[in-house]
Amino acid sequence: MVIKLIKRYFVRTRSLQEGMKIDQAIKDRMDRTLIARGTLLNTYLIESLQKLGVGGVYICEGEEEPEPEKKEVPLPPKIQHTIDKLRKADPAKVNLTESVKKRVSEGIQYLYNNSNSQEFTNTATNITQNLMRAINDNDAIAVDITALKTCDEYTFKHSVDVATMSMIIAKQQKLKQQDIYNIGIAGLLHDMGKSKIPLSILNKPAKLNDEEFAVMKKHPVLGYEILKEKNEFPLTISLAVLQHHEKMNGKGYPFGLTSDKITHYAKIMSVVDVYDALVTQRPYKKAFSQRTAVEMIMSMTEELDIDSMKSFLASVILYPVDSTVSLSNGEDARVVKNNPQSILRPTVVGLTSGKVYNLAEDFSCANIIIQ
Repeated sequence: MVIKLIKRYFVRTRSLQEGMKIDQAIKDRMDRTLIARGTLLNTYLIESLQKLGVGGVYICEGEEEPEPEKKEVPLPPKIQHTIDKLRKADPAKVNLTESVKKRVSEGIQYLYNNSNSQEFTNTATNITQNLMRAINDNDAIAVDITALKTCDEYTFKHSVDVATMSMIIAKQQKLKQQDIYNIGIAGLLHDMGKSKIPLSILNKPAKLNDEEFAVMKKHPVLGYEILKEKNEFPLTISLAVLQHHEKMNGKGYPFGLTSDKITHYAKIMSVVDVYDALVTQRPYKKAFSQRTAVEMIMSMTEELDIDSMKSFLASVILYPVDSTVSLSNGEDARVVKNNPQSILRPTVVGLTSGKVYNLAEDFSCANIIIQ
């Protein structure tokens, strides 16, 4: 049975009330469950969350309702034959196993909660090595952007997403293994400065005002200072953390640098950082769909590095082969081949008509899009 939540949203710890149902597990650093998912909060648990320094948690409302599982209906032999004939597998994708996700999630939470720890560098190194192995084990050169998810907490998930996608792009660009590794560490730590931002600003469930945003914009410098103080990371990593919000046209922050002053790592990370922020729901904004986010990235030619953008588009798989999509003409279709030069328009086969829609190259399909 498929379980559907009626409503799920983020609440700051100080705004929690008795009787709210928590929709995530709270664990300590030893992976022991302190508060189980689905627990109804009381005063004691709320006070415990505050003492633990948890800025906020996800809450769910309403009853869970079961939905009948949809049974797979065999396709007519002729249509199945067309699908089998045209099917071209996607490039090897990075695969994060549940055990890797668990280790990475715990590690990144430790880093952001213990920036002064003597184990900081070792922890960052271990996480990145886990990601490197996941990429190299199957020679991955692509990432299924619908499948990345390591934990519910935004900052931690975002950091792992940026690290993973940046490493894939670096590999797509045929950078050296050391560069792929370094950009992985930079991606993990790019928002480390947020650990120094007041929780009242970091967890505000509304758009920041100008004064608050000015404080938030300090996080690249704060992150850079954290890494420089440790004197254990190459300058390329520290500069990537410092510059990941700079834009090619000089309208980024913290220094308003233009393209020629921004490092290669930062140019890659900037594209991924923008994309992942767009597709992630936050308390103050809804998430954009993956398709819309990709279209928005493609329009940002003045702000983002073109080569990094092209590598991003060549690395991400928006509609995995064998997935079912809905076309704007009303027909459902099976994805049989992706086009790296046009990731929004794969080749698909209609599940009712058996018609082949080469969305990228067939002019007769120009007015058909995937919804």
